[in-house]
Amino acid sequence: MSRKNYWLFFICIVIFSTIFSGCSKIDDAKVRLGIKNKDFDYIRDGKISKVVIQNKRDKGFTFIVTDKEAIKDLYDILSSSKQVDNKITLEPDYILEFHEGVKQVHKFSYVAGLDKKDAGNLYSEDKVYIVSKRLDDDIIRNFWNIRTPKEFHNVYYESMLKAIKDYRKSVGNEKTIGVDSSDEEVAKFILSMDLKEFSGNLDSKTEIIQNDDRNKYDITMDIETQGYKSDIYKCIITFYDKSTKKENKYYFINNYELGSWRFSFTKDKEPENF
Repeated sequence: MSRKNYWLFFICIVIFSTIFSGCSKIDDAKVRLGIKNKDFDYIRDGKISKVVIQNKRDKGFTFIVTDKEAIKDLYDILSSSKQVDNKITLEPDYILEFHEGVKQVHKFSYVAGLDKKDAGNLYSEDKVYIVSKRLDDDIIRNFWNIRTPKEFHNVYYESMLKAIKDYRKSVGNEKTIGVDSSDEEVAKFILSMDLKEFSGNLDSKTEIIQNDDRNKYDITMDIETQGYKSDIYKCIITFYDKSTKKENKYYFINNYELGSWRFSFTKDKEPENF
């Protein structure tokens, strides 16, 4: 069935269902067409007392949803998800727990930032779904009560790329560099999809450290966020060369001005008022 005929068929079902059978038949038609599922009807039926959303990288960043309208919004998003066979290979960013009654908990892992792909970004032990980015954009971000730097993913990852590019001028392109992305200060803002994009921008001798395996690299790089507001971001990026036992530090003070970030760093000497 072509896409045009698909939607004509769907519209016809909606019209006739409205005339003859009401909303329940409309929902059944959506299920048959694969644009709605019934797996989350326990949320619609008011059985959920709370939803716990836990950030995987920052264990202290947890929020609990009890507002009925917010839970209804969650249902609207999840009931429109598509069940698929395979889940994305990236590490989950959040754990979602739907508490039904006193004892039953429906638990899902969620990878933020993915939309309309073949692999699922929300999954439990036995089912996998493709969920719209609205879950992240409309629900999770609404519960952040902290001011993040504007375009955080740009200022954060671009700082590292600029440091690597400058450092390569002195050490050359042959040594391997392992990047440690476990920056505790901003762990809550780091998403697996952003890390994947950042990894794709690295040179062939540089990669993100996996499973804390720092020993396989000639040089390790660490980033420590020192402070941030919506329009300023400070960090220290440290390179350590195992063969020379030499350490080099980059001190970044970046400012958001006239709609973009202005990057500024000094090397090996902490600037005044840092």
